[in-house]
Amino acid sequence: MQPLPLIATLLAALAVWAPAATVKDREGAVRGDKARLENDPRWNWNDIDSGFRLAKATGKPLLVVLRCLPCMSCAGIDASVLEERELAPLLDQFVCVRIINANALDLSRFQFDYDLSFSAILFNGDGTIYGRFGSWTHQKDPLNKTTASFSKALEAGLAIHKGYPANRAVLSGKQGGPTPYQTPIEFPALAGKYQSKLDWSGKVVASCVHCHMIGDAFRAYHRSQNQPVPVEWIYPQPSIETLGITLATDEIAKVEAVADGSAANAAGIQAGDIFTHLAGQPLVSIADVSWALHRSPDSGSLPATIVRSGKETAVTLDLPAGWRLKSDIGKRVGTWPMRAMAFGGMKMDDVPDEERTTLGLDKSQMAMRVFHVGEYGPHSAAKKEGFKKDDIIIQVGDQKQRLTESALIGHLLQHHLPGEKIPAVVLRGQERLEFKLPQQ
Repeated sequence: MQPLPLIATLLAALAVWAPAATVKDREGAVRGDKARLENDPRWNWNDIDSGFRLAKATGKPLLVVLRCLPCMSCAGIDASVLEERELAPLLDQFVCVRIINANALDLSRFQFDYDLSFSAILFNGDGTIYGRFGSWTHQKDPLNKTTASFSKALEAGLAIHKGYPANRAVLSGKQGGPTPYQTPIEFPALAGKYQSKLDWSGKVVASCVHCHMIGDAFRAYHRSQNQPVPVEWIYPQPSIETLGITLATDEIAKVEAVADGSAANAAGIQAGDIFTHLAGQPLVSIADVSWALHRSPDSGSLPATIVRSGKETAVTLDLPAGWRLKSDIGKRVGTWPMRAMAFGGMKMDDVPDEERTTLGLDKSQMAMRVFHVGEYGPHSAAKKEGFKKDDIIIQVGDQKQRLTESALIGHLLQHHLPGEKIPAVVLRGQERLEFKLPQQ
């Protein structure tokens, strides 16, 4: 069994290696938010319980916004949600709660894309989830302040609230599933290091459980139990692009493009179609689409309802075996600890076709160039085995076929356990070398 201290060390090392841009004064950002919003008339600041109580008392729906303040990502939309006057009439119809740390989140209720630094969940006061919001468009561009998709999510949530509780049955798929622990700080990788409340008298940022650490803790939990990491935790909240659909970023779920030869193309989905339901669930945002996919089977049928030319139509998407492996997880902060688990701390990418030709490599074979080799803690394991930057890995175990970095991570974490060392073949210049790829 993988020793738990090593898993905890791996998670601690993430703070060094994760390439997430942060504000210069992290402490100041957190303390400034408290000073500014602690007594704000609209926002119940960092107090979920009072938000639920108020929602029950008033009959209003509850909007919980989760924001990682030290992170630069999503700073634009966060500012808009707090300051944009056009949003005020919508926000006034909700009980609004702002949460800036994940320490005491009830994980039975708060299941969302933990790699985002700005997320929102729409609730009924009794805890029933109406929908989720979170934008990778904003995540990738800190200056993006557009709120069109957020406004539409709020409007859709209000419509669901108006039909509640008669529509309770169709909301069942939106509710969270079982978790091994109720709160993040109960996970072994976090227990004892963090408390339920922030340390305002000390270093407040250091006392904060960030949302991405929840996903890290889930994966570390399975790894510490000497189990494969479940595929839904390797590729969490997958984009519908894995099925060949590109959605418009300023709409709830409007199809912008469909890839030829994709599952969506086979189902007859067309540009301009609007998804209203997926897996039986009413949608309020693209994040809702990802949630439905997160809870979908590894293969099988996925029912959907679309509107085309004003007419509602039922369609069925076929989920081919291994569909999640098409997910690109390369820019997720949660992928960095997985790189330590699967690659010993390396970051790599597929060698493009034109370069393969000059290297004499076939287009169908594995050829992964190493762009980064870690030097500290669990991220230094590959370096200790002899791997170097610019190595080209052409075989790992029995895997020789062309794979993306994301797909290779998934294969290794599902089929190999901590402590294993997998034979790997490497091209280094004109040399063909063999090393052992450590699994942690």
